[in-house]
Amino acid sequence: MTKHSDEGSLFRSQKFGDWPTVKEALISKEIGAVFILAPMAMQLRLDGIPIKVCYLGHRDGTAIVVGKDSDIHDFGDLAGKICAIPSRYANQNILMHKMMRKWNMEPDSIDLREVPPPEHPTALLSGSIDAYIVGEPFAAKAELGGYGRVLYHTKDIWEDFISCVLVVREDLIIDERELVQELIDGIAKSGKWLDEDQEHRMDAAEMAARGDYSPQSPDLLKYVLSKPVDRVKYTNLAPLKKDFDEIMELAYEIGVLSDRIEFEEYADDSFVKPLSELDWNMDKLASGNEPKSGGK
Repeated sequence: MTKHSDEGSLFRSQKFGDWPTVKEALISKEIGAVFILAPMAMQLRLDGIPIKVCYLGHRDGTAIVVGKDSDIHDFGDLAGKICAIPSRYANQNILMHKMMRKWNMEPDSIDLREVPPPEHPTALLSGSIDAYIVGEPFAAKAELGGYGRVLYHTKDIWEDFISCVLVVREDLIIDERELVQELIDGIAKSGKWLDEDQEHRMDAAEMAARGDYSPQSPDLLKYVLSKPVDRVKYTNLAPLKKDFDEIMELAYEIGVLSDRIEFEEYADDSFVKPLSELDWNMDKLASGNEPKSGGK
């Protein structure tokens, strides 16, 4: 839903607790756009859901985490271990299979188990799993808690890793193109602002920790956005065919996708603008004087 004003459109964000509910919300037109897992977007299109990937949520921002005192020191040490993944449709699952191939490991060498992301740190702490791969801030949570350490940041093993993508209903793209453009411009401007100054990231952590945004503490979010500073990136968010072709092929080969699908069938990159064309005083956002764009 949106509310229009002279300053721009206000986009109402909504949280979902599971992926089937997201799918139903798209079908029923309860929502017009949503951030979902990249392979899931492809499968939704294969299932006939009229959506298009129009932008990315971020780059990187995922890590493989093991116990602080674990004897796991490289990917090969994960053989025979239990590793939590967010979903079989998550690109984190695709990455684990890609790495197993790279390390000449059999596809079932690691016991990959679907666990809701918020439960990954507590599962590691309890000893019910040996490792997990998940998006932030749940990777950093075990680090900051003193019981986990990062085995690999995805930025170091799959450059410019893609996790979440913005999908938009096709009817909205056709009927409300200017509105969709405003949404994507807002996300792009926010990302540009975040990546251009470390202080902006600290301000963003304070904003995101407010009740309307995230239940996580400012300290945790500041850690995610600074340790290291390129742990997660918010620019270079155009959906690129070469990136998605690789994800699609790997997902199909391991049985995540029911069929291959061409990039043009599920993606629309026509809303992407050069960052040099985007200019927005994001400092006003911190005081609540600018509209919020986007939302999961």
